[in-house]
Amino acid sequence: MNTPRAAFGVTPLKGGSASGPAKPVPRRFSTQALRSGVAFALSVVCALASAEPLTVCMAEDNPPFSMARKGQVTGFDVKVAEAVARELGRELKLVPFEPEVEKESMLTHEVNAMLSAGLCELASGFPLLASDLGPPTRERFKTPDHPGAKPPRERPWITLGTLVSSQPYQGTALVIVQRAGEPTVSSLGGLRGRKIGAVAGTLEGTLVAMYGGGALAKDMVSLGQREDVWAALEGGRVDAVMVPSAAFDAYRVRKPGTALQAGPAKPLGINLGWVALSSKTDLLAVVDRVVARVSASGELPLWAREAGLSWQAPSLPAVTGSLSLAGLLRD
Repeated sequence: MNTPRAAFGVTPLKGGSASGPAKPVPRRFSTQALRSGVAFALSVVCALASAEPLTVCMAEDNPPFSMARKGQVTGFDVKVAEAVARELGRELKLVPFEPEVEKESMLTHEVNAMLSAGLCELASGFPLLASDLGPPTRERFKTPDHPGAKPPRERPWITLGTLVSSQPYQGTALVIVQRAGEPTVSSLGGLRGRKIGAVAGTLEGTLVAMYGGGALAKDMVSLGQREDVWAALEGGRVDAVMVPSAAFDAYRVRKPGTALQAGPAKPLGINLGWVALSSKTDLLAVVDRVVARVSASGELPLWAREAGLSWQAPSLPAVTGSLSLAGLLRD
């Protein structure tokens, strides 16, 4: 039995039969398919090449997390942002901004304004407090200083959106810092009889003032938020200070030869995460996937050490409802 040649990809000439003597004409289907495949591949490449960069807002002076100098942004958060951009197959564009220090200005609203204005899609290093997530408590806010920003009075009011967060990627802690040679202390109780610096209007300053029902009040030296805490400590104006561990890490990056030393870290119970508008939850899912992977591989703690940051594992719950001062005041 003869097998029709048409079954093997040839078509008989007009007037011939499948088994007759007419010469076959090769099908052009394979060539057309190849051309279509090449065209499709080129379209994918072009689409990837034309994809908008992933834009990420970062505080311009928040080392070791992020720091902008001479047009370059470096730090721990940059490493994470680079990994997220690679996961997405997009270029990375970092947008440094300068948080305001006036009391009426709030970081939550500033970050929201940057996101809502479309200046960035993600923001890093955001404290995961329940009160700062979700619908905004103000309808509109102005963006903080950032590259290309107009003078504050000329900036438009931005209608704020709803903030949602990633899973945490770093925990926070407090440490007691002293000059070298002093006995290491793990709690405020070990500082009785010594001059203790307390920065007014900060959590750590409040803890010093409240400890033991005011037991450290007579030894407390009040410092303003604009004062140089490290100069006060290095110069002997105070004997010890309680500060966030990341603040001491930042000082050690600037002054690698410092003789100051920190005691054991006391977890603060507040985690840091990434935030976006509620319309960008797909990006946060990618952040979560990347952070989970680099945490399991050990890359995340390594990136922290390379940036000069003391690694703090996130604590539970991921998002803090409220801080317990009683818990923080316990030795």
